[in-house]
Amino acid sequence: MSSRFWFVLSLLVVTAMLVTACVPVTAPPAQAPATEAPAAPAPVTVRWAFWGSPEEAVSHQMVADAFMKEHPEIKIETWNQPWDDYFTKIQALWASGDPQTVPDIAFLWPTPKYAAEGVLENLDPYIQKSVYDLNDYWPGLLESAKYNGSVYGFPRDIEVNVLYYNKALFDAAGVKYPDENWTWDDLQAAAEKLTVKDTSGKVTQYALGMENSWKYDKWVNQNGGAILDDLRNPSKCMLTDPKSVEAVAFFAGLINHGYAMRDADLNQAGGDAGAFQSGLAAMIIQNTSRVSAFNKANMNYDVSVVPIPQGGTRWNAAGGAAWVMSAKSGNKDAAWTFLQWLQSTNGGEKLYTERGEIFPALQSTANSSAFMTDQPPANKQAIIAEAKASGVGGFGYFPEWDELQGSVINPALDQIWAGEVAPEQGLTALCQQVDQFLKDKGFPK
Repeated sequence: MSSRFWFVLSLLVVTAMLVTACVPVTAPPAQAPATEAPAAPAPVTVRWAFWGSPEEAVSHQMVADAFMKEHPEIKIETWNQPWDDYFTKIQALWASGDPQTVPDIAFLWPTPKYAAEGVLENLDPYIQKSVYDLNDYWPGLLESAKYNGSVYGFPRDIEVNVLYYNKALFDAAGVKYPDENWTWDDLQAAAEKLTVKDTSGKVTQYALGMENSWKYDKWVNQNGGAILDDLRNPSKCMLTDPKSVEAVAFFAGLINHGYAMRDADLNQAGGDAGAFQSGLAAMIIQNTSRVSAFNKANMNYDVSVVPIPQGGTRWNAAGGAAWVMSAKSGNKDAAWTFLQWLQSTNGGEKLYTERGEIFPALQSTANSSAFMTDQPPANKQAIIAEAKASGVGGFGYFPEWDELQGSVINPALDQIWAGEVAPEQGLTALCQQVDQFLKDKGFPK
């Protein structure tokens, strides 16, 4: 080959080497640094206030834990005080106005009093936005948590008063168990046989134990009487109405004959629960709060509806302490989420009912397996029947009611129950005091 050929070939090789040397080496793409997942937002704290014993606080904490399991975005912080201190301390928190210390949700009674003071949140907008079902509550129950027509709270339960009876004592006296057909006459006839006295005439077994001044309204309303002419804006006392007088006289007669216990004897016996468990009283009229204690004691008992007068009406006072939201709450949306859950059939209502601590405010819960258990009492339909008969009539729905009841009505009634004054005379004097009280407070408004 010619030298020219070798020269061209060499030139091509050198050129190729130079081109290759000039091509940049591409490094493998660098991996982006790993990024951490965004931290979950801290849960919103809802402060929950309630009164009660340490044992009751355990139940509330169980309810709080169940809620937080379903709603990890909300932390429930509990605030528990004994009954005697609760209202004074919670009012001090409200007075501070500090959203960091004010309870977001609180247990309260009576709701209208505090709503009038402006410390409670009007729940109407939340109810409308959430389409929360108010029709599930027992008749008349929500009235106890209203003020000026608006809802300010949800009652946790309803005080359904029924007739508890000791089956062993009934059997020993040869008395037929009470049923839905019993009238006041039947109750009195049974009371005569169930009352036992010793040779000196001292009663050793009463037919009936009942908190006198706290449940007289049942007799009055059963008989078509009334306490006031209007329970929201009253103008006069109605306890001198013949129907009211007849009802008070009936119960006073049971006491004066030794069939029913006077308050002093009831207190000495440890209340109606103590009297019933000891066999000192064959019957008591009370709400369902006694069921768990009687079951624990393995008592041979059942319940029935409370007897009504001939031609009268079954009636139960629609009332119960309510869960409310503070107007100064700093976490109202979270508080509403918790409040709704507390008052739902599958939430708080179910848990409290399963523990035997309440008769639920919601009809759906009462008719569910949470209440309809195999545990005594057997006649749970009697409780349902009384709840269905609930309505207004047992207390006032105005802020001054507690003062009127505590300072005027109950002291006067106590004189009647103690046998110090005849019913008609005592009620006449009582109504004079009530009418003066209403006038002094500017009623009707």
